[in-house]
Amino acid sequence: MFNDADDTILDQGWKKLPAKHQPQYPDPDFLKTTVDYLRTLPPLIFAGEADSLTKEIAKATRGEAFVLQGGDCAESFADATADRIRAKIRTILQMAVVLTYSASVPVVKVGRMAGQYAKPRSNPMETRDGVELPSYMGDAVNGHEFSAATRTPDPHRLVEAYQHSAATLNLIRAFTGGGFADIAKVHEWNKGFSSNPAYRRYTTLATEIDRAMQFMKAAGAYSESLRTVDFYSSHEALLLDYEDAMTRIDSRTGLPYNTGAHFLWIGERTRDVDGAHVAMLAQVQNPIGVKIGPTATRDELLGLMDKLNPEGKEGRLTLITRLGANKVEQVLPQIIEAVQSDRRPVNWMSDPMHGNTISVGRFKTRRLDDVLDEVRGFFRVHREMGTIPGGLHMELTGDDVTEVLGGSEEIVEEALGDRYETLVDPRLNHQQSLELAFLVSEILREDF
Repeated sequence: MFNDADDTILDQGWKKLPAKHQPQYPDPDFLKTTVDYLRTLPPLIFAGEADSLTKEIAKATRGEAFVLQGGDCAESFADATADRIRAKIRTILQMAVVLTYSASVPVVKVGRMAGQYAKPRSNPMETRDGVELPSYMGDAVNGHEFSAATRTPDPHRLVEAYQHSAATLNLIRAFTGGGFADIAKVHEWNKGFSSNPAYRRYTTLATEIDRAMQFMKAAGAYSESLRTVDFYSSHEALLLDYEDAMTRIDSRTGLPYNTGAHFLWIGERTRDVDGAHVAMLAQVQNPIGVKIGPTATRDELLGLMDKLNPEGKEGRLTLITRLGANKVEQVLPQIIEAVQSDRRPVNWMSDPMHGNTISVGRFKTRRLDDVLDEVRGFFRVHREMGTIPGGLHMELTGDDVTEVLGGSEEIVEEALGDRYETLVDPRLNHQQSLELAFLVSEILREDF
């Protein structure tokens, strides 16, 4: 249970610190009224759920589990439909079955869902045909249409983000607890994928999994527990007013939890050790992630650990490296060495998406081969340094979009415009996500 939120829950010192990538609302009074209203709304998640995820991530830190985090670059209100949500859940569940078999450890399933409605932008303004307007920062801030009315940051969108997050979480809980996540059903979906001639190379692994499933049934090991899964929510903690409003005191412990998601991460652009984002999230009890790019210094890494996990609690802090396929093997060892010297535990995850973005004409895209190369480099470096690769952080969708180049069905540059639907960054489509899981499974079988 949580007590109601108020302005005194968190040390408000974060408000005096630099806060990058915050919307410039034209009516501060309306923003305050909206945030005050958000404080009165029920929590979206509970402290016990966040604590359970911390324990699962702690297992990944020790090599006893593996974290799979995936979902949209930026969710949209229009796409928060049952079909779209189900497709994303299905994709993550399918990937998880393949990875579980290959790693021989449980896969912790975390969606970039139910709250990923805001994104930082390199340029706060966008110019088209001589007209300058605020950049699109996600549906929680403004609209994608290029007009003054739509692009003006609107505090009411924070309430809409809460409402859509609540509806999404409700569906996630219904799907994952109502038989949709039955491992036998998920495996049948994967058999359909591997039967496609384009994916013939994965038939052997799919057959092995099928035999394991048959053995479990024959041995009586197929129980009710295999029909449901724990599925956690996550988003980038970007909009500080929203995150502050969603922080509540757990009546059991008297400690603050962010009730907007189970897992929150700080982006590469807002991980300033002395900034507002770090100061705020240092106070909550949820498991926290930080995106780490190639420019991160030893002092920054150790400073983040000091602020976000001073006591060295296992499962509390995840470092999500986003380095690029051509830099991962050069830069990652230095990052690992800096963290190892501190001795406090962290969970290591790879975000192989953001460091491999390219432009093709008017489209931002990525190459599946580059994404996979960064994953290979991530595992190779950890293997060589004796550290544990604990998970993957992916931008993906359950739909058949054409946003990332490559894959066995070969999306080429000329096809990008066929179904390029992302509002910000390109995502792996359903088939590419599953293919990546099968390819990563080959790596996992070497490392686990």
